[in-house]
Amino acid sequence: MLALQLKHGCRRNTLQLVLPAVRRLLHDNTRSRDPQIGLTTPFPDDLPPRPNPSPFYFAAGYAGWAKRPSRPFPPPFFSPPSGSFSDPLSTHNRSHDRRRVSRINGDMIRGVTVGDDAVLVSDSLIGANDGVGAWAQRERGCAPLWSRLILHFCAVAAEKGGYGRRNDGEGEGEAGRLVGYMGEAYEQTKEALSGANEWLGTTTASLALLHYKKDGERVRPVVFVAQLGDSKVMVVRPREKKIMFETEEQWHYFDCPRQLGTNSPDTPEGNAVLSTVELEEDDIVLAMTDGVTDNLWVEEISETAVTSLDGWHEKMKEGDVDAEKHLAEGMRHVAQEIVLAARHIAEDPFAGSPFMERAVEEGLAIEGGKMDDISVVAAVCKRRKG
Repeated sequence: MLALQLKHGCRRNTLQLVLPAVRRLLHDNTRSRDPQIGLTTPFPDDLPPRPNPSPFYFAAGYAGWAKRPSRPFPPPFFSPPSGSFSDPLSTHNRSHDRRRVSRINGDMIRGVTVGDDAVLVSDSLIGANDGVGAWAQRERGCAPLWSRLILHFCAVAAEKGGYGRRNDGEGEGEAGRLVGYMGEAYEQTKEALSGANEWLGTTTASLALLHYKKDGERVRPVVFVAQLGDSKVMVVRPREKKIMFETEEQWHYFDCPRQLGTNSPDTPEGNAVLSTVELEEDDIVLAMTDGVTDNLWVEEISETAVTSLDGWHEKMKEGDVDAEKHLAEGMRHVAQEIVLAARHIAEDPFAGSPFMERAVEEGLAIEGGKMDDISVVAAVCKRRKG
């Protein structure tokens, strides 16, 4: 059964009843308990930025916590071993040492790795991919490479493609170009991880690209969303404390989501779900892996996002700090609070959780949360000045 599961890259081998005493043994006292956090993920210093034509931008941050250390990237995609379980495999703090930077085709690999997950943060494009952990049991299995490289090539395609801009370079963007970016990234990843550099793995994929639409004389923000698998993109409107949009999980069967990679029948063109969501300024856009959604219900995610942002604004006010100048730090705080809330449930063997509820519906005796990599990108939509 395990071989069949690995052939299709699914995660059913993770389903087991973990006794409290055993679960406690899973926590290494030497590992950092602090989530890894950051603002924008690394961008090559030697490349000129390609501006997004949209008059809107994301102020964004990310947070993540890995359930176990990820296998370091193999040559030729070298990355140094993590100093702790929560250190990113990217070399965000060592970007000037070219020998220690993860690279492909001579370019810095965009994004940050969180266990088997990968996240991407820029002022126009955010994403969260969930590498399927079962591949770690294979000799040439490396799911983090798949999750990270697909995000990397998506970012590069978006940069070259004008972030959804039409081919003529004029007017509103085209939502379908986002699936095109994902498809291009998938093909490039397959090519990069084949032949002498063959590495096995699969990953879910989720992207959110900020753009705009014209409404008479007014220009309104929109976000293009492409989703494949069980990661999630959600839009929350803080002033209404309301979820305005959320993607739906895509499954082959329980705990086996649609995914891109080795032996998978899924493709971006055939299976990715594309959505166009109208935004308001100050709406929050979240991109998350299932380490969040298996442990928190969407209402809890939304409430945590709104209350943590409100709390951060209050703290800025008390310190007489202009919050508008530090919004990315506020979104990093939002992402971190969601990660901590999800981890609290994941580590509780008696907590109710969406994963437990779905398992019970399948007739499986599972209690508590689900231990997994937990990754969140939190972004707020703002209008560019000038």
